[in-house]
Amino acid sequence: MFGLGTPEIILIAIVILVLFGAKRIPDLMHGIGKGVKEFKKATSSIEDEIKDAGREPEKKTPETKNSETKQ
Repeated sequence: MFGLGTPEIILIAIVILVLFGAKRIPDLMHGIGKGVKEFKKATSSIEDEIKDAGREPEKKTPETKNSETKQ
C-alpha cells in the first residue's frame, strides 16, 4: 500500500502503545470507528440526494402554468 512491511507496522504499533498506553487504545479506536461510520453515513446521504435530484422531473411553478394557459 504505502511500502509498509510487517516490521514497519509492528514498530508503529509499538510506538502507539507506548504513547497512548494500553488503557487508552480501545477508547481511541472506538472514537476513530465512530468517526469513520459517521463519515460513511454522510457521504452515503449526499450520494442519495444527488441520485434523487437526477430522477425528479422538473416541477412547474404557478408562474409557468399561467404563462402556458395565456398562449
